[in-house]
Amino acid sequence: MEYLIRSQRLGLRNWEQSDLIPFAEMGRDPEVMRYLPKLLSLDESEAFIERMQHHFVTYGYCYFAVDLLETNEFIGFTGLMQQPWESKFTPAVDMGWRLKRSAWGKGYASEAAAVCLHAAFTAFQLDEVYAFAAQGNTASEKVMQKIGMSYAGTFEHPKLANDDRFEYCIAYRKQRSEINAVHA
Repeated sequence: MEYLIRSQRLGLRNWEQSDLIPFAEMGRDPEVMRYLPKLLSLDESEAFIERMQHHFVTYGYCYFAVDLLETNEFIGFTGLMQQPWESKFTPAVDMGWRLKRSAWGKGYASEAAAVCLHAAFTAFQLDEVYAFAAQGNTASEKVMQKIGMSYAGTFEHPKLANDDRFEYCIAYRKQRSEINAVHA
């Protein structure tokens, strides 16, 4: 397997057709999708993967498929994505992650997010990265904090505007200048 980014236990790579079924299973899990607008159909999961592949060709990064290196098992995604939707924090590059439930509680989200954030500033030469989470998604907020991102504020996400479950989303960010200042 060719991994673009590696951590101690995880490999991040571009998507493959074999990821469709395990990704679609994640998209139908109500707990995995709890802070997202809806469960995904098989066709919507396939369209998501196609968007990631296109984004990768265009920018050199995307929400990467994540495998456990020990077993090559697909466990979800972590990566970077251009977000053009309108808010006080966008357009921007967003770092996002989603793991299947059996991968929760093992530190994989933080591990993958940390190496991805490092790659954002080194390999992809980005100046700033945001991470967004729906109100109440404390697990994702803890990942943002653990990898050294700073709270940037709240906003109304246009994709959740008609969803009564979420009044707002939170934003965290990290700038390359913060990394350079630490290592100077």
